[in-house]
Amino acid sequence: MFLDIHTHNTKQQQGVIAIQSLSLSESTFLAMPKTKPISIGIHPWYGKLEELPKNMKYLNVLARQENVKLIGECGLDKLKGERMKIQLQILEPQIALAEELQKPLILHCVKAFDELIALKKRVRPTVPMIIHGFNKKYEMAQQLIHQGFYLSFGAAVLKSEEVAVALEKTAAPFFLETDEAEIDIKEIYIKVAEIKKITVDELKDVIFANWRQLGLL
Repeated sequence: MFLDIHTHNTKQQQGVIAIQSLSLSESTFLAMPKTKPISIGIHPWYGKLEELPKNMKYLNVLARQENVKLIGECGLDKLKGERMKIQLQILEPQIALAEELQKPLILHCVKAFDELIALKKRVRPTVPMIIHGFNKKYEMAQQLIHQGFYLSFGAAVLKSEEVAVALEKTAAPFFLETDEAEIDIKEIYIKVAEIKKITVDELKDVIFANWRQLGLL
């Protein structure tokens, strides 16, 4: 099986375990899938401080479903959403909930790695924190890994030599995803297997070993 750790595609594909990412809303509460693997959280683009008590009440209920594998995507974004101070206030209780439920976080982070690292150091969560869609250089990858984050790579490995090099040099556990890209997860696996100089089947074993390491199988 292929594992797609983060996708917004609602279609289920044969031979693929895909974790569909849902952004919290009242409609989500009413139409929540009960069986297929999902993640759910308050996306930094849409989070509002005045809605936080209500949204955390919803999230506290929904996140307890067995098929919710990850909390998020949540995170920080300096280009879109509320001011950083508010985004941090919205992210912190989601980290606390993930810690309570012992479920990993899937994180969106744009130009706010310093703030994210500082928050992690301050609250000291024990649950895995996975940065999705990593598309930076190797040096940033190493800095994040050193701080205890996991990385998930997506379609950027097909387009960016810098990202491909970061993945090639990364020895730490990593994951693969499609996010919003109109691409088959198998294409990403084929490229990453080429980068890592292993077969696709060997790569599948690596990814699922990483998944088991997080206690999610």
